[in-house]
Amino acid sequence: MSDFNLHPPKGANTRKFIIGRGQSSGKGTTAGRGTKGQKARSGGKTYPGFEGGQMPLYRRLAQRGFSNYPFKKNVQIVNLGEIDKKYNDGENVDIDSLLERGLISRTTLPTKILGEGNFSKKLIFKFSVFSQSAKEKIEKAGSSIVES
Repeated sequence: MSDFNLHPPKGANTRKFIIGRGQSSGKGTTAGRGTKGQKARSGGKTYPGFEGGQMPLYRRLAQRGFSNYPFKKNVQIVNLGEIDKKYNDGENVDIDSLLERGLISRTTLPTKILGEGNFSKKLIFKFSVFSQSAKEKIEKAGSSIVES
């Protein structure tokens, strides 16, 4: 087969069916919505789980237990091992520098430093949230923490 003779298989490309454009179009009058009823009207949408006015299943069943999901706090985490790889001695470690180096994705979420990995550089941390192991490793390496 030559490359100038390529074409899609028969039936692959079909024209979009335009509805509501007159009787002779084949989809005029009700435009495929059927006759009457909530879903035939404009703006007549229903929500997921709607059962035609009957009490929906998720409201018929009793809620049991507790979910902490509405109260959860999203926190970005950065490990000391990653900081050790991306920073040189004497540099400041703050939200903006972490964003520049790609260690966090946004500055709006709170960030916590964790003590995972090896850490040996002398840096200046401008943070307020650390894990206990991270604080110990930072102090052992001779780095300083400035509360922000």
